[in-house]
Amino acid sequence: MSTRENWRKSSYSGGGDGNACVEIATHPTRIAVRDSKTPTRATLTFQPSAFTTFLETLKSPHSTAR
Repeated sequence: MSTRENWRKSSYSGGGDGNACVEIATHPTRIAVRDSKTPTRATLTFQPSAFTTFLETLKSPHSTAR
C-alpha cells in the first residue's frame, strides 16, 4: 500500500499544498492511515470494521480524542 496513487487526502486538508492532514489508502482487507507531512514514516493499519469504529468514536460528542 505504498504506491502514491493508492493514497488520498481528506477534502478538509486545508489550503496551500494541503499537507497538514492525514491520508488514507483502502484495500478490501485493511485501511491504512499516514501523516501527509511525513508519508514515508509509519502508518496505522486497521481492519475495515475497526476503522469504522475508530471514526465513529472520533465523531462522538463525548470523545476525548479531539
